Amino acid sequence: MEPFVLRGPEATLSTPTPADVDRVAEVCADPEIATWTTVPSPYSRADAEGFVTQMVADGWANDMMFTWAVRPPGEVDGPVLAMMGISRTVGAPGEDQAGEIGYWTAPDARGRGLTTAAARLAADWALDPEGLGLVRLQWQAYVGNWPSRRVAWKLGFRSEGTLRQFGLQRGVLRDSWMASLLPEDPREPVEPWPAEAPRP
Repeated sequence: MEPFVLRGPEATLSTPTPADVDRVAEVCADPEIATWTTVPSPYSRADAEGFVTQMVADGWANDMMFTWAVRPPGEVDGPVLAMMGISRTVGAPGEDQAGEIGYWTAPDARGRGLTTAAARLAADWALDPEGLGLVRLQWQAYVGNWPSRRVAWKLGFRSEGTLRQFGLQRGVLRDSWMASLLPEDPREPVEPWPAEAPRP
């Protein structure tokens, strides 16, 4: 599949380019991103180059992983504020297919609803029969990643519980939350699964 742009009133999603390498390297050095994602840690500029020029390009070329840089609305080449990805996980062409959504947000772009808006654009495309046509989109995060969980909850993902020792992070299995979104599900919170860390 050829890369394309997703546009919304709050964000523009376009593929990262070599011009974004320094920004990706800067953001992925953030300790929060290292804690909650599978990016290499410590993260180097070479890691960013490999991500942009190989991993992203191969994902689109193989029709398996679709990655966008999240930028300000109307700015196809604007600064990278977050990263958004949809990957196929189950099924072959002609069969029912499932996929997974993943994202990270730069420290200077957190707390303003940007990731939720971008994830909504990506999820709508992934579940649209005229888009990727998935019949199930799943979200998973390591237990304790409340910002990621809030985004999934706002989009209408339904909790499927905690999977013990499920998510692999740099050679270590960690407990993970799992939730799913189906094409017919409303894109708004539909159940009272906690979206905030419990108070001590």
